[in-house]
Amino acid sequence: MSGRGGRTDGGPAARPRKSMIIVGGGLGGLSTGCYARMNGYRTRIFEMHEIPGGCCTAWDKGDFTFDWCVSWLLGNGPGSEMHRIWLELGAIQGKEMRHFDVFNVVRGRDGRKVYFYSDPDRLEAHLLDLSPTDARVIGDFCGGLRKFIRCLRVYPFLKPVGLMGPVERMRMMSRFIPYFNVIRRSITVLMRDYSERFREPLLREAFNHILYEKHPNFPVLPFYFQLAAHADGAAGVPEGGSLGLARSIEERYRRLGGKIRYNARVEEILVEDDRAVGVRLSDGSEHLADIVVAACDGYTTMHDLLKGRYLNAEYHRLYTKTVHEPEMVFPGYLSLFLGLREDFPDADPCTTYLLTEEEADALLGIRHPSVNVQFRSTHYPELSPPGTAVVYATYFCDIAPWRELSTGPERSSRMYRGGEVHTLPVRRGREYVRAKRRVADALIGIIDRRHPGVREAVKVRDVATPLTQVRYTGNLDGTVLGWQPFVEGGETLEELVKKYGPGLPGLEDFYMSGVWATTGGLIRAAAAGRHVVQFVCRDDGREFRSEVDESAPAPTHRLIPVGPPPASGARTGVASGPHA
Repeated sequence: MSGRGGRTDGGPAARPRKSMIIVGGGLGGLSTGCYARMNGYRTRIFEMHEIPGGCCTAWDKGDFTFDWCVSWLLGNGPGSEMHRIWLELGAIQGKEMRHFDVFNVVRGRDGRKVYFYSDPDRLEAHLLDLSPTDARVIGDFCGGLRKFIRCLRVYPFLKPVGLMGPVERMRMMSRFIPYFNVIRRSITVLMRDYSERFREPLLREAFNHILYEKHPNFPVLPFYFQLAAHADGAAGVPEGGSLGLARSIEERYRRLGGKIRYNARVEEILVEDDRAVGVRLSDGSEHLADIVVAACDGYTTMHDLLKGRYLNAEYHRLYTKTVHEPEMVFPGYLSLFLGLREDFPDADPCTTYLLTEEEADALLGIRHPSVNVQFRSTHYPELSPPGTAVVYATYFCDIAPWRELSTGPERSSRMYRGGEVHTLPVRRGREYVRAKRRVADALIGIIDRRHPGVREAVKVRDVATPLTQVRYTGNLDGTVLGWQPFVEGGETLEELVKKYGPGLPGLEDFYMSGVWATTGGLIRAAAAGRHVVQFVCRDDGREFRSEVDESAPAPTHRLIPVGPPPASGARTGVASGPHA
């Protein structure tokens, strides 16, 4: 069974495997380490940075902590298999989970707002107030959301489909029978097409931005999935933020007896006789183990750490052709952080602003004329001084113009203008810094026009481009999530994992984990760690074991209202939530 680390007959490995090296200390690597320790493997994680978390991180700037990742955490409330994974990893115990009653606000160019309440009753009433003529489409969408809230609770996360037997698969599929129609309809229609059914132009555009940015290749299903989790009290934010989440899992890993080494960049996965036997670090030292798990950038793993070996025809196409095609991999972000001297209590926690042509034209590399603005101190008040605020503004961003600014002689760089891409003469490094300053000034202007006084209140600021992400994590083109679902790349990956497991055909004792071994966000990265260790245990003839971390009390939950109060008689709170 090539690529799965075990024998061709699916039985226990020919030799006992006891030790494991994990490349990367992001959530995928930390999760893999935790589950490996629960199952008795000796583990070492090598992380090139000085702190855990990878993309799930934060950093200090003066008196402020700028949190870069968690805007919502799937599974942070009970009622689904996702929640158990976070409890097993010790990620959320002892913390307060904050839940907003609005998932996102979309504000049109005319200043009107669409509040995307996750409670389908409140959402339907609000949308009907905005556009009574769209009653049929509004009713259809909110009706589907009601059904999906119940469907979410049976969604499988604890065991990979590739390890399910026929009976297990049949049992899993039978749980979805009551929701077959809503799943079928929502997965076969793109949101960009569904939104065209609205007569009201604001709704037609706003529905594409429910998930903050525009995802042109997403069907309706992921919009339902996120809203349903939010409505069920399972997509809030955790006290302590992103780095706090990562450190909690790191602490769980260390309590389990795992070892982690920071400032340790892996340059090569060592292979002998078609078996992964260890790694070589940038300092030249070599470290051996019975199993090697790559929980880092997938492209780097294939082309640098493994030198392009073991790419059969399917994987070769995936990692040399498909990976470079448009929309196969999530784009990177341009992120602006502002530490403000004063609070802005009337600002919504999370708003996507639809931009004018002139505003979008000033934002280098922007993919769609919109920007998401979060008053992050509402999510994480403990990360800034009392009476202050943190603003986090982001847009999907192409890396090409930023790369051209930072390397090589004078070249042409792309900018958005009126729905097309135009060029701008640029220079090397110094111009990159100037461009960051120009984009920051433009974004501050956009925010200040919506929230007067922000510009004067700025105490500190910081900008991260897709190149920042490349330098920080090594991720291809600055992506934060790897493969996109619902397109060729993500779908091919899922089929290959079912076929070969989370490894490579022809290479034994090697596995992949994290976002490049799946599709999606943090919960899928965490689940990937659980799944890969289930494959390892299967290959070694061991029974997989897991346990909830009991070292701290269960998390608590708090609901934070957003926007105007509901109309008389309307429901409030988290719809159908276990702790509403």
